[in-house]
Amino acid sequence: MSENSSAPHVHDPADSAYAPLGEAAAEDLIHGICFKTGPPRVLGAELEWLVLDAERPWLPLPPERLTAAHAAARALPLGSRVTVEPGGQLELSSAPAGSLSACLDGLRADLAAVRGALRERGLVLHGLGEDPRRPLRRLLASPRYDAMETYFDRTGPAGRAMMRSSASVQVCVDAGHEEPGPLGYGRRWRLAHLLGAVLVAAFANSPGRDGPYEGWRCARQGIWSDIDPRRALAPPLDAEPRAAWVRHALDTEVMCVRGVGDGPWAVPRGLTFRDWLRTDGRGPDGPARRPTAADLEYHLTTLFPPVRPRGHLELRMIDAQPGEDGWTVPVAVVHALFDDPQAAETAYRAVKALADAYGTRSAPRNPLWRTAARDALADPDLRAAATACFAAAAEALPRLGADRRVQEAVEAFAGRYVRRGRCPADDVDDALVAGRTRAAVNTAPAAVQDTGPAAHRRRPPAAKGPRP
Repeated sequence: MSENSSAPHVHDPADSAYAPLGEAAAEDLIHGICFKTGPPRVLGAELEWLVLDAERPWLPLPPERLTAAHAAARALPLGSRVTVEPGGQLELSSAPAGSLSACLDGLRADLAAVRGALRERGLVLHGLGEDPRRPLRRLLASPRYDAMETYFDRTGPAGRAMMRSSASVQVCVDAGHEEPGPLGYGRRWRLAHLLGAVLVAAFANSPGRDGPYEGWRCARQGIWSDIDPRRALAPPLDAEPRAAWVRHALDTEVMCVRGVGDGPWAVPRGLTFRDWLRTDGRGPDGPARRPTAADLEYHLTTLFPPVRPRGHLELRMIDAQPGEDGWTVPVAVVHALFDDPQAAETAYRAVKALADAYGTRSAPRNPLWRTAARDALADPDLRAAATACFAAAAEALPRLGADRRVQEAVEAFAGRYVRRGRCPADDVDDALVAGRTRAAVNTAPAAVQDTGPAAHRRRPPAAKGPRP
């Protein structure tokens, strides 16, 4: 979300981006920008992090402390772009890189600088898909986020939870060749949606504690799937990708209409972009003007499918990962499975077996994706596909010039999680259970030894968990 500007919508009659737009022109514009084809050459990554107190990570941070931390990070001379999510999550977005090593090295250097600046303030970055701290507060106040929250509140609490608590690793790869084949954009689009469920399962790191996602390994994915009836969905997988994305984009509701100045933005009800093109938004709360190319381009930034075509493919389904370098594994694995022809073919064969479970419903609301979010690699079919894909990635990484450090990280992840049918969320749960067990053991002797009347009134001290 944070990659999009919330600058006021200022009309310039001399700028064609602000000229009224027709329906055919809108279709042509989306069709022309959604898949930029050619040989895969570059990749990038966007890393979202929770910012925690180093000594008391289970407590929410005061807004002024978070704001100071963000300012310190932005003041650093970094190669990555630093942005802030509505709940205070910090995001680093790499520049497009010509190799895996260049992408990882640049992000590592920038993360080291940011961590150093935060450490001076008693803060740390933490990789977890959903923030367990309560209450959830929105740090950022802007016309964009005010309008977004108003819009999402119409369909339930998932939108606020997504804005305020979610964190991910997003990996960006080129769309691929125009022609068919393992590196063709049509194959890569299909691979992204079938493999996407495997990535959800393998990297699940947001265990659900209560509510509708209790027991899920990737509660973050459940939250994203519930934010809106259509906005977070993929287009139909069996349709031609460009045509499917054009229809999907135009037939999704307009979230908000940017205004002039600092005033609030309009949040129309039930107005798709196609409706706006056809009716000029006339209605009780419509924008009362014709849409422009700038409006359409902004509308595209408010669509949040698990795979978003932005010229390149943006894979948005991976939870933020634990550890200082845990994020390197999904970046390396995605790069290998998309950009090495042999690994791409192996991965496609492995995930084709999941197509029946994918079915006709859109991700992430079909059975395959919901199983991935709920059960992760405890599901045998997802575990088998993940095992094959990680093996293919491991074989491809030397061919792609990955250094020994990256190769060992991918192998360690496969050994610790994939081949054992586990995911990082299982470690979070194990640590929580261990912490509760220690608390029970530590309080048990007093309860056993004290048999007088006070024993029936005494309660053991409350545990300070769950800690992220």
